Amino acid sequence: MATTIATPGAPKSMDDLKQLLRFDSKVKVAGIDVDGVLRGKFMSKDKFLGAATSQGFGFCSVVFGWDMHDTVYSQELAISNRQNGYRDMVASIDLSTYRRIPWENNVPFFLVSFFDPETSAPICADPRGVLRKAVDNAAANDMTCIAGVEFEYFNFKETPESAAAKKFTQLQPLTPGMHGYSLLRTQLNQEYFHALFDESLKFGIDIEGHHTETGPGVLETALAYTSAVRMADNAIMFKFLAKSVGMKHGVLPSFMAKPWGNLPGCSGHIHVSLKDGEGRNTFSLSDADRDHGRANAAFEDTRYLSQIGEHFLAGVLDGLPDVMPMLVPTINGYKRLVGGEAFWAPNAVTYGYDSRAASVRIISPPSVPPSATRLEIRVPGADMNPYFALSAIFQLGMRGIAKQLNLTTPPISTYQSDPARKKEVVMLPRSLEEATEAMMRPNSIAREVFGDDFVDHFGATRQHEVRLWNAAVTNWEVERYLELA
Repeated sequence: MATTIATPGAPKSMDDLKQLLRFDSKVKVAGIDVDGVLRGKFMSKDKFLGAATSQGFGFCSVVFGWDMHDTVYSQELAISNRQNGYRDMVASIDLSTYRRIPWENNVPFFLVSFFDPETSAPICADPRGVLRKAVDNAAANDMTCIAGVEFEYFNFKETPESAAAKKFTQLQPLTPGMHGYSLLRTQLNQEYFHALFDESLKFGIDIEGHHTETGPGVLETALAYTSAVRMADNAIMFKFLAKSVGMKHGVLPSFMAKPWGNLPGCSGHIHVSLKDGEGRNTFSLSDADRDHGRANAAFEDTRYLSQIGEHFLAGVLDGLPDVMPMLVPTINGYKRLVGGEAFWAPNAVTYGYDSRAASVRIISPPSVPPSATRLEIRVPGADMNPYFALSAIFQLGMRGIAKQLNLTTPPISTYQSDPARKKEVVMLPRSLEEATEAMMRPNSIAREVFGDDFVDHFGATRQHEVRLWNAAVTNWEVERYLELA
């Protein structure tokens, strides 16, 4: 069973590849680090073709030995460290990811995955490799992982230089005011707004929706549903596209989860479903149940969700508190969740039919056709690494199916109609430190699903973020304590 969908025009053989590149002199390649940052370079066409016909090419492992600002981790980690000399990994070119970068003279571009040079095993923390394991797990059960991602992001009339000169304060929003779904606001900066959509299509990223969201200068872009690996590729490439196109228009887009304390944050909502071997949505009901719903549903909210879908949902809810760093990987991301429902950012283990107040929104008939039945995971922010977030959701869901887990809590509407029961709700970790401790504890569901190698490496990178944050002195502290303490 195919677990991913190739980009249009992707070469199927070396002859195809050579024909594809016949007029090119260079190729751009990139892999992804644990923070979701693209790390890559240009290669001459000859070197690229040589790597494509072999196992790959050498790529410095330090991209797994330092953080997003190229600061080496304070704790030595197994993949890349002083003892092994930050040795090379093997970067294997994925020909199915072929694109051309339209704003960069149509240079050809390919993504790579990283492998151990001695064992040829996937690097345990390589984001594409981690997601590949998740989709392979589903494929072993004759299921294909399907997903869509929505990004909300602030946009500023700034450049990297001007933002740094201002010390990232007093940045000028692209447009003023709170104007979600505004047709008027998009008349401003029209070239940039349209370029995001149009360049995405040229770059092989299909867009379902593109509009303003509430907040000064905020946009939302929904990427079209596709296979999970292709979706993660599209999501990471959309961020690259937005930032690149922004540079050409004097705009700085930011996918930071919570830039402003008094405004809603930026979400990275994820829609998921599974297809069976015949291409049928396994979350949808059988023909016999479609008119009146499933009689044995755990709750009314899941009446139009299949039994497999209910097990998947139970698996996600069961493991959600243990994988939070994979969904919310930054210090700032948890500040987006502080306001909870008031800021459209659920911070508890909750679910509900068509409920944007819940962590997991069930989207099913009667509001959509049966074939569109899916779950929307509303916890991640726009700063997520889409590979890790999708991996967590699908691995937890497949665990729920394998163990035939049942829902143990009622839908969120129960607590909204009976506030006295809110004390029953399980809250999600309130900080990256708390979330990382939960993920790394012995016998966590994260360790069960992803293994110790991944959890120890990724967890240590999050501990590094926490240490930096704990050592930082913020403007808030200075303003609050400098004079009066």
